Amino acid sequence: MANQKFLLIYRGPADNARTAPPSPAEMQQMYAAWGGWKEKFKANVLDIGDGLKPGGKVLATGSVTDGPFAEAKEIVGGFSIISADSYERAVAVAKECPIVHMPGSKIEIREMMGFTV
Repeated sequence: MANQKFLLIYRGPADNARTAPPSPAEMQQMYAAWGGWKEKFKANVLDIGDGLKPGGKVLATGSVTDGPFAEAKEIVGGFSIISADSYERAVAVAKECPIVHMPGSKIEIREMMGFTV
C-alpha cells in the first residue's frame, strides 16, 4: 500500500492559553524533544507544522466573526503532517510526539484525502 498523508491536530484545554509562558530552559527542552521526534520519524514527518496563536477568525456563509469561540472546552493548538502506510503506523508516530506529554493535550489523527490542484 502506498503511503497516505495524515494530519495530526494538536488539541488542549482552552484554559491552557492562560498559563505562564515557558522559561528559556523549558523552551530549549521543548525544541530538543520536537527535534528528536522529527529526526526519529524523518521518513514520516512531511511538515512538522507549527503552533497556533490564540484567537483568529471564523468564516461561515460569507460572514467573518472572531474565533475560535471562548466557550470551547478545548482549542486547536497546532498541527503536523505525516506520511504513513496505515492508520496504525500514523498512531505509532503520533504516540511519540512531544505534545502527548503536555497535561490535558491530545492528538486527533485524520487521513487526508489526497486531492491535488
